[in-house]
Amino acid sequence: MAKLYVVPTPVGNLEDMTFRAIRILKEVDLILAEDTRTTGILLKHFDIRNKMQSHHKFNEHKTTAAIVSRIQAGENIALVSDAGTPGISDPGFLLVRACVEKGLDVECLPGATAFVPALVNSGFSTDRFCFEGFLPQKKGRQSKLKELALEERTIILYESPFRILKTLTQLAEFIGENRRVSVSREISKLYEETLRGTLKDVISHFQIHEPRGEFVIVISSIN
Repeated sequence: MAKLYVVPTPVGNLEDMTFRAIRILKEVDLILAEDTRTTGILLKHFDIRNKMQSHHKFNEHKTTAAIVSRIQAGENIALVSDAGTPGISDPGFLLVRACVEKGLDVECLPGATAFVPALVNSGFSTDRFCFEGFLPQKKGRQSKLKELALEERTIILYESPFRILKTLTQLAEFIGENRRVSVSREISKLYEETLRGTLKDVISHFQIHEPRGEFVIVISSIN
């Protein structure tokens, strides 16, 4: 039976790509890519010569039904995002849900996800944690911050370099500037870096040093 393959791609170093992921991308009938230009670089590196189609947050509502129909007709299709595992703060959920509802096989390969190495590297408790991805930019942001202030588990957030200082400042306001935090950037890339300390410490660092790269914020549990 044809199926949808959810294929993680490296968040940084291309050597993090698995042998199985490369094989699947070579064998499927079509690769769905968040950005065909970004994925094109990956495919060229591994000599994968396969057809691609754009599938991103701006068109997934329109393209999902057609993709499901193609799988029902017998095509094997792979879904990739620009980096990491599709569906984790990236497009993928809608297509996976549609396939499941139609009784189609979905297979998610194990692979890269930025928050896992950031969590382990933080030194904070990994027994229980909550992953929130990106905070709402506007509507619901204050409510979410109030909710996180009551969260007892280790908290994991994603953030861009353009909003990292704002987010850390707001977290200090709601959670307390003395709460310990670990902030990782450019995971698995040449300039990978992890800063540890209180929220106050990390805020002071980024007030002096311009934030660059994609960030994972890990906030220590209350206990």
